[in-house]
Amino acid sequence: MPRTKPTALLVDMDGVLRRWDPDVSEAVERKHGLPAGVILKTAMEWSRLQAAVTGRITHAEWMASVAAALGGADEAVAEWSAYPGEVDPDVLAFVRDVRAAGVPVGLATNATDRLDADLATLGLVGEVDHVINSSVLGTAKPSAEYFAAACLALRTPPDRVLLIDDSDRFVRGARVARLPAYRWNGSADLPYLRAAFA
Repeated sequence: MPRTKPTALLVDMDGVLRRWDPDVSEAVERKHGLPAGVILKTAMEWSRLQAAVTGRITHAEWMASVAAALGGADEAVAEWSAYPGEVDPDVLAFVRDVRAAGVPVGLATNATDRLDADLATLGLVGEVDHVINSSVLGTAKPSAEYFAAACLALRTPPDRVLLIDDSDRFVRGARVARLPAYRWNGSADLPYLRAAFA
């Protein structure tokens, strides 16, 4: 638990507030004769992903590059990309309770220019106080610049901003930037995290 009570919260999008059903992706790949997991693996190659999450290319351009890398699998990639994921209701309830207690909450995410549309689709518009989108900033987690921008948006010193993220690398980066950070493992963590704000 943080040494001092946090007065702001940063919550990661993918893997924390939003989760993905792997069966959906596998069904798309199976339908199009692709190996299970190949679209995600190709999309997440850092040389390709970095350009999208730092705003150098659009989401559409990113997906086009994935399709090209898979030998022109345009239809498969389009179907795969259309799945917006699902909101974790337990995490959303936690975010709502934290905000109701007067604590500002930021969504801290490496995302593309499609994020606003995804938030609308998932019913998340207005559920956080600030959205810190790497593609808007031009820098991604775990850069010091990213975390500095997030703290500035929350108007809170780094040592009072608690980050919850499912990436060890991003948690380490946040700590280097002087933010207390918690490695998310699932909803069983929520009682501990609620206690941090009690």
